[in-house]
Amino acid sequence: MAPIPTPPAQPDDSTGAYVGLSAETAEQRARERGWSTVRALAPGTVITMEFQAGRINFEVDGGVVRRCWTG
Repeated sequence: MAPIPTPPAQPDDSTGAYVGLSAETAEQRARERGWSTVRALAPGTVITMEFQAGRINFEVDGGVVRRCWTG
């Protein structure tokens, strides 16, 4: 029987720390902290609910991060 796959570890980071930052600053900080994929989205953007390890998502409105989540 094949082993159960183990997803790669994500950076030990607080998503709340990105809220209120400029989109540019948030992206730079996320990459420095080890996130492999950084995604900035406009409010209301339609996205799939699939989880991707190593991805951090920013909802950006007016150039400022309003919401942040992983996957």
